[in-house]
Amino acid sequence: MIQKKSQLQESMMKKLGFLMVLFIFLLALPEKSFAAVDTKVILDGTELVQPENTKAEIIDKKVMVPIRVVSESLGYDVLWNKQTQTVTISKEGMHIEMTVGQKAAKVNTETVDIDAPPVIKKGTTLVPLRFIGEQMNLKVGWNNKAKTVTLTSPIPEVVIDEGGTAPVTPPPSETGGTIIDGASPSGVSTVSAISFNDNRLIVTTSGKVGPKIFAMKAPDRLVIDLPNSAFAPSFGDGQALNGSQMGELVITDSSDVTKVRYSLFTREPSAIRIVLDLRQATSYQLVSDDSGLYVVDLNVDGDVGGAPIVPPISSDGKKIVVIDPGHGGVEPGKVALTGLQEKIINLTLSLKVEQLLKQVSAINVVMTRNDDTTLSLSNRAKLANALNADLFVSLHANGYTTSTASGTETYYARDSSIPLAKTIHRYLVEATGLKDRGVKYGNYHVIRETTMPAVLLETGFMSNASDLAVITNETVEMRMAIGIVEGIKEYLGIK
Repeated sequence: MIQKKSQLQESMMKKLGFLMVLFIFLLALPEKSFAAVDTKVILDGTELVQPENTKAEIIDKKVMVPIRVVSESLGYDVLWNKQTQTVTISKEGMHIEMTVGQKAAKVNTETVDIDAPPVIKKGTTLVPLRFIGEQMNLKVGWNNKAKTVTLTSPIPEVVIDEGGTAPVTPPPSETGGTIIDGASPSGVSTVSAISFNDNRLIVTTSGKVGPKIFAMKAPDRLVIDLPNSAFAPSFGDGQALNGSQMGELVITDSSDVTKVRYSLFTREPSAIRIVLDLRQATSYQLVSDDSGLYVVDLNVDGDVGGAPIVPPISSDGKKIVVIDPGHGGVEPGKVALTGLQEKIINLTLSLKVEQLLKQVSAINVVMTRNDDTTLSLSNRAKLANALNADLFVSLHANGYTTSTASGTETYYARDSSIPLAKTIHRYLVEATGLKDRGVKYGNYHVIRETTMPAVLLETGFMSNASDLAVITNETVEMRMAIGIVEGIKEYLGIK
């Protein structure tokens, strides 16, 4: 009897011990319940792309989303005051102000209560999605089984013209931007390159995507949506693209654009959004061809928007000359013992050539790049082809495994380019004063894939100290630029 009582007491003690451990464990849990499941956000039938490190979560039974989703996916303007920990969200005259930890928000001038205050997690501010969505007239739904938020935009108002014409839908912006719709492809096209040169956004795709372009205000932006598109696997090799499929280009030499941002906007269906951050509202035109090259040209006058123009600058009867500074961005080209990179030499000479060509009234000059931008070989050739250029000149500096190689040489890839190669080469050799290495065949992409006469110039050898001193001398650079321009003019028959 005593033994059974002892066993019973021991069993009770074990159970009591387990309950105490469980109680302590429950006390250790945080007061707020952060859902570990992957919460999806669907806007008008398409899934929004969320940052990899911080996604939408369920906190105290409320769906909270990173402010990046609000700003980049829903198209709101978001300001974050780190000192006061205040988020201000604006769109189309609506202003919402919320502070981390506070259940009172300000909508325009009115103070309202919210059931879920903003929180900070992993350095990212999360805000209540339902409150924001409803303030912006979005219908918000929740599928608990699928852990999915659905957002539905209101049906846009239809305006009937007094003349009895068919209804028209108002444009999505207040700046007069025209939506330019192309034919949607049957499959997903890949974007292989995005660059910005000469105040032009250049996008290369594997097929037609039918861009949709519109302007936004406060601040001024130009938005280019590429439906049925995704980034090519090789895109990140030459341009910034993080794990969340987002990247940007900082623009320093444009009077109109400060930054180009791009991201995978939706996954189902897959679509890419490109945003040009503008200094002020500006005019634009879309230039496209059948090869998958799209150029948003800001060098236009008149109303914002406009129909596609192909080619963009040949209507004035001038000859179109494309100057291609070799390499650039993450591709430095050859590197001298001094540390000087070829891409710098190429760009310096090319800019001098550009300035001289601009003084020739019978020539329109286009640069494939005018700054230290990464640009694919195919993008350079496609740009020249889309412009229906009259000739293409790619500028390079040479290099070799030994320091003895020296001289100037010119390459062509097609017989039709030989006359151009011989003409420019004659002037270039005279300008450098270096050894004449001749005109040669070369199977280089930019002169092989272009459809007009095209040459690749090798001014001198960076691996040779004497050659390097010559081709980087400012006086010689100007002589080379003048020689190249004179060769171009002679070939084109321009006096």
